[in-house]
Amino acid sequence: MRISFHRSFEKKFKKLDAKVKKAFYLKLKLFAMNAFHQELNNHALKGKYLGYRSINVTSDIRAIFSFLSEDSAEFDDIDNHSNLYK
Repeated sequence: MRISFHRSFEKKFKKLDAKVKKAFYLKLKLFAMNAFHQELNNHALKGKYLGYRSINVTSDIRAIFSFLSEDSAEFDDIDNHSNLYK
């Protein structure tokens, strides 16, 4: 799968703790092999994120992405649950 990152995602990602970054890379590897792996809790979003999907990075950190095509995804945002969905 081809994976890209939106500029706003990259800016937020740089500010994250090293442990969270490591957790994201592990989940990203899993995502690349199977985007719907049970551990990711990949699910569609509603409201302001309609058309996007979310995966769990840690118990509180979520990564927001969209499928660009059958074999391509772009990550758009990453933050804790309360900041993303307020």
